[in-house]
Amino acid sequence: MSIGTRQHASKPKLPMGIEPRMLSFDVYGTLINTPPANLQAFRSILHEASETNVDPMEFYSFWERRNVAHYMEPYRSYKKICQLSLSEAFRRFGVSSGREELITRYFECFPSMRLYPDVQPTLEILAPNYRLALVSNIDDDLLNMTALGRQFDLGCTAERARGYKPDGTLFRYLIRESGLSVSQILHSGQSQLTDMVGGKPLGLTIAWINRRDLDLSPDVPAPDFIFSGLEPLPDLLT
Repeated sequence: MSIGTRQHASKPKLPMGIEPRMLSFDVYGTLINTPPANLQAFRSILHEASETNVDPMEFYSFWERRNVAHYMEPYRSYKKICQLSLSEAFRRFGVSSGREELITRYFECFPSMRLYPDVQPTLEILAPNYRLALVSNIDDDLLNMTALGRQFDLGCTAERARGYKPDGTLFRYLIRESGLSVSQILHSGQSQLTDMVGGKPLGLTIAWINRRDLDLSPDVPAPDFIFSGLEPLPDLLT
């Protein structure tokens, strides 16, 4: 976590030549506090599958990893990927009574998801001076069900891009639709395996929003900044 240590030791500075005009954000896990709703949804899935011996968090974590693997394949909708990954999770954990249709319990939780407390105040500070964008591996209808609390200047979803972050498809869509160069975009996201893997090879400046205090994997491109939330962004951009 040496990058994070350096960034917190003194006022962070943007790399030379980086002059952001647009700030893009991952949504789920970065702006939206997903763990409480997700865990409840997967508890419900296992309960309806009459499975009481499987740890819901282990089950969910495996399901999430399978989602990321499928993002690298030819485009499927997010909902189809979620359904496929659920079938794989049922097989992996030996849940013979599990049905892939139970994934609807997860989709039903989107309206109950809430923003992290630092999101609205920080975006209010940033919005007068920067265009704000969303970049999410999601279907449009699920994003529309999510209470974001404000309008964004640009919405980039996997459904619109016909692809996901890890292979760069969604970030290339962001760059194209913004009409800006990579030096004019600062992206903030929580996922090492999608935000950094997808964005850094394209030259994007990435702030890793490490809300869960995870270790930085040596197998992913290093972010430019590591922050525990969004609060440092206004200071970074001053």
